[in-house]
Amino acid sequence: MNKTTLARTLACLFRSGLLSCGLVLAAGLLAFALAAENDTLDVFLETNALETKAPEAEVFKAQSLGLPAKETDAPYVAFGQWLPALLTQFNQLPEVQAQLTRQQQAELAIQAADRAVYNPELGLNYQNADTDSYSLGLSQTLDWGDKRGVATKRAELEAQIMFADIGLERNQMLAERLLALAEQAQSRKALTFAEQQLRFTKAQLGIAKQRLAAGDLSNVELQLMQLELATNTADYALAEQAALVADGKVIELLGDNNLAFSEFIKEIHVFVTQAKQAPAAELGTSKSALPALASAYQQVLLARVNAMQVKADTSADPTISLAAEKEGTDNKLGVGVSIPLQVRNNYSELQAVADKGIAIAEQGYLARERVLTAKQKHVLYALPRLLERYQDWRELVQVSGAKAAKSLSQQWQAGDVSTSEYLQSRRQLAASYLVGLNLETAIYQSWLTWMGESGQLMPFLNGTAEQISQAPSHMPNAAARTVNQ
Repeated sequence: MNKTTLARTLACLFRSGLLSCGLVLAAGLLAFALAAENDTLDVFLETNALETKAPEAEVFKAQSLGLPAKETDAPYVAFGQWLPALLTQFNQLPEVQAQLTRQQQAELAIQAADRAVYNPELGLNYQNADTDSYSLGLSQTLDWGDKRGVATKRAELEAQIMFADIGLERNQMLAERLLALAEQAQSRKALTFAEQQLRFTKAQLGIAKQRLAAGDLSNVELQLMQLELATNTADYALAEQAALVADGKVIELLGDNNLAFSEFIKEIHVFVTQAKQAPAAELGTSKSALPALASAYQQVLLARVNAMQVKADTSADPTISLAAEKEGTDNKLGVGVSIPLQVRNNYSELQAVADKGIAIAEQGYLARERVLTAKQKHVLYALPRLLERYQDWRELVQVSGAKAAKSLSQQWQAGDVSTSEYLQSRRQLAASYLVGLNLETAIYQSWLTWMGESGQLMPFLNGTAEQISQAPSHMPNAAARTVNQ
């Protein structure tokens, strides 16, 4: 294959209909480049132009584009091997401890509400006159409108709302921290890739200098290689800056930037598959489906209790009194009952306001349900497509086209492909790898954002940990207990 034929082939590939499947094509070319970069490096190592130890050279050869060879792929790490330690760190955060204190506060509020509304009143009276008189009275107002029962129901509902809000807040906090860890992992991959690109370009520059000395390469092409090295150096600096920013965000959220973390695309795929197969009643069309709806539903119940409380607070509670009086030698005993007369104000307007509050709460719940249901439908529509594209990307990167990449490298070394065309192809291959990283980050961001917003993240992690705890070879029971804290 000569230079012209290869150039036409590349142009046809990038201008044809395959370009509409950009990620798939780019991933395939990236896989092609893996063997090509390794072959080129083999030639350069044989010339001893780059002084590298043999083990380091093998690692570099296997990851010349930042992609591990199949035999050097990192093993899959399940949730149970890194999630418990992360949750332990998460549960020690001051924000989480404050949430626990708020829960205790709500429980005390329930106990306080379940107390008698009225205390008895004791009255003493002495009158100095021609005949001294003494009196002793005891009165007790009766909770005729059941203020105590309504206050207890109200406190219980407010506590349930607080628990639901805290649970949703905790889900969002955990989702934010998992996303920060995912972005940190992606930035480190990008940094490793940029470093490997820089090292490989240095190796290629050494080969170019040898070809220039042999008269097989022009000075202009050598300068192109030097410009490529400068570009890779800048890319490496930018990647390092992005990695430092990601580390800083993790430190800010978790206090440590070296927490154990492993990708969990498989778990996301399992969740999406199960969610798509679930009945419609479990996809957010019922009030109990999504934890994020619990607070809104409790708000409706609270509005009804508010109407009951208005009725109880404005009820006419009678007061019963007993009195004993001594006037001279006469002893007197009295019994009295007093009832407020709601003549000038029967509080009907307050009751109407409370009834309107019920309608407002119901509409708020329906609005919240509509928004969450729409978001869930969008996520269940978009995530499978992203996962499918990601799976295609991985398969093409790991499997296809090594011979084509090797041929491209050999053609450049033989002078059948110009340096500018070769460098352009390498840039396209590098861009395709970065597109894959961005796609993986988008999957994490979409899934974690939805799981945190809907309140499903903690239940999902608890369920996953429980399943893993049933398999002792994967995760001890202690790990499941840590997740459930």
